[in-house]
Amino acid sequence: MRKNEFLTIPNIITSYRLVIDPVILYFIISGNERLFAIFLIINLLSDALDGFIARRLKQETEIGAKLDGFADNFTYVLAFIGIFVFRMDDIRPHMVSFIIMIIMLVSTVIVSLIKFRKFPTYHLYTTKAGGYIEGGFFISLFTIGFIPLFYYFMLVWAIMGAVECIAINLLIPEMRSDIKGLYWVVKEKMATKKTTE
Repeated sequence: MRKNEFLTIPNIITSYRLVIDPVILYFIISGNERLFAIFLIINLLSDALDGFIARRLKQETEIGAKLDGFADNFTYVLAFIGIFVFRMDDIRPHMVSFIIMIIMLVSTVIVSLIKFRKFPTYHLYTTKAGGYIEGGFFISLFTIGFIPLFYYFMLVWAIMGAVECIAINLLIPEMRSDIKGLYWVVKEKMATKKTTE
């Protein structure tokens, strides 16, 4: 990997998210909900920003996609931990659906690790949109409070995205970061099948 391939504005923003994650964890452990929420929101907003800048400046790289995937995973794990620590009263009435969503999201990683021995670094349209929806839910939860309609919208979208990700894991022969969605994977497989016949 060339040095200038790593030293891009999007990768620097993504690296900030990875560096600040232990600080966010410290705020959870120390029970500081206010600072946890502030830095979590900064992380979530910077996630949207690095992707936008990467596309705008044409600085999308394989290492950037992998870094972004790791940073996303850590940030969302911290967000879920923060919900359990600080907002359990809001989630308790919806605990079954919340656990189902977490199991589905974790399953995408487990299937990828079993098949490829790698964390998934896809940038599917559904998971990109889902990230923004989940980020919006976390921001609203820690600022204005729990909104049931928003919660269930996020839940359904997250489960749909997880099912798509698992299906892609099962269909593709090797891990790639440039996959848009299940439709394109199936289309690609059908085109490959036709050329080999």
